[in-house]
Amino acid sequence: MPTPSATFRAGFRESLPITLGYFPIGISFGIAAARAGLSPLEAVFVSAVIYAGAAQFLALALLTGGAPVIVSALSVLAMNLRHVLYGPAILEAAKERAATRFSWLWGGWLSDGAFGAAIVGVSRSKENFSERWMLGLGIGPYFSWAAGTGTGAIFGGGAVEDFPAVDAALGFLLPALFLAMLLAVLSRKQLAVIIASVIVTIPASLVFSTTVGIVAGMIAGSLVGLVRIRGLER
Repeated sequence: MPTPSATFRAGFRESLPITLGYFPIGISFGIAAARAGLSPLEAVFVSAVIYAGAAQFLALALLTGGAPVIVSALSVLAMNLRHVLYGPAILEAAKERAATRFSWLWGGWLSDGAFGAAIVGVSRSKENFSERWMLGLGIGPYFSWAAGTGTGAIFGGGAVEDFPAVDAALGFLLPALFLAMLLAVLSRKQLAVIIASVIVTIPASLVFSTTVGIVAGMIAGSLVGLVRIRGLER
């Protein structure tokens, strides 16, 4: 039986690709925040409180563009609604191993990347799941994101303007990381859900907005998954 510290370390090791990937993306946000006039302390505060990459860029654009605070807050809230589903999805995947005594603690670390790493780990073996494992999995990406933000805000204000390829690469790292995690859990069982999500997300994003596309894709994938589960129960 693994010790509590060993379980925590196992979760931390599971998160290492996310932890390493979040640092340069955090730098990208720190650079954007510095260009928008935020101090390094203010930029790190935004990352520590919101802790959601795309939503942070949205909040930055809205606030610096003169949008009312309430409009900015509601927009960020709508963009992050998907986070409400992360904890229940992980607990469902863990089945009999699910535990919620300290979910208030580890649930706060559930970014997109941490959620993806958790699903990958639990898909390999439900024995991986424990609340200490979840805490170890979430803590690295959180502090990596905050550290990257501070680094970008302090040193990167105009550092990448002369290197457009580097600037573009920073924006590509996170999608590439999520694609790698998706391929790690892809199987015939999830194929219908993924196809439905993609079919709905892409046109909805193009016609309306990225936020609408993400939410619509989640709903479509969930409905297809529910229909499939009901079909298996009959």
